[in-house]
Order: sequence, then structure tokens, then C-alpha cells
Amino acid sequence: MKTRSLLALVGLAISFALPTFAQQTNTSDQQLREQLVQIGKKNDDAWNNNDAAALAAIYTEDAIKVTDQGPIHGRQALEKWYAELFKTWHPKNYIHKIDSLRIIGTADNIAANGEWSMTLQGKNGEPIPLKGYWAAIWVREGDDWKCRLDAFNVTPPPAPAETK
Repeated sequence: MKTRSLLALVGLAISFALPTFAQQTNTSDQQLREQLVQIGKKNDDAWNNNDAAALAAIYTEDAIKVTDQGPIHGRQALEKWYAELFKTWHPKNYIHKIDSLRIIGTADNIAANGEWSMTLQGKNGEPIPLKGYWAAIWVREGDDWKCRLDAFNVTPPPAPAETK
């Protein structure tokens, strides 16, 4: 159960790769880039402060988050899920990178994917490094960007070398 919670927490982190849009986007719209950088800073602060409400606010009301435990539907359910995860796990050193960014349909719908990494604090204070890949769909709602769909995976650590 704790491992699943850990993996779920990791999934939360990957959906917040928006600030790297400003580094990798093909658009020349400087205003859009600045908006995305600001959203990314808010995401990082929310993760560092274990702030479930701030993270849930990034999502659309009808958002779906696909986790290793199944999908989570809606902003309210996401906030509850984040709050439960933060009772057990305390993420830090969250880093994300966007590998690709695509407009889908119109400029108000963006699909993105990339890599993520973070460190969690174990039960005895030991660092637990995690990394993986993520994918998300972001939509514009008024002047804001909101996450409508995100999914992630966790890359398992390399197998220990055989000793003879």
C-alpha cells in the first residue's frame, strides 16, 4: 500500500512540467512563455510546501489523473488524493523537463511529455530518489492554463550487478 502511495505521489509531480514549456516551446509568444513560467513556479512551491489545495487548483474541474492505482476524476477528488499522499510522503528536489510540446486542434490545447525526478523522505529520513516520464494535456481557461489530463510512470532502478 505504501509503495502504491509512493508511486501515486510521483505521478503528481510529473503533471507539473509546465514551466519548461518556456524553455522548449516553438511559439514566439513571449506572453505565453511568461505565463507558463509563473504557473511552473507556483507548482514547485506547492510541491515543496506539500500544498494539496494549490496543486488541485492547477486542474480543470473535470480533470482526469491516471495513476498506478487507477484514474482520479475531478479537482475535488484530486485535492483529497494529494492531501492523503502528503500525510505519508514529503517530496523535495522536484525537477521536470519537457521533451515535446504539441498544439492539438487549437493553440488553447497543448499536449506535452517529458521526464521528471524527485526525492522523497523515507520513514527514517533517508532520501528516496525517483524518476520517470509523464504526459499531460493542458487547456486554456480564460487567461489561465489548467491540466485536463495527466499520466505518468516510474522508472525502476537498475538491477543490482551480479557478484560471483
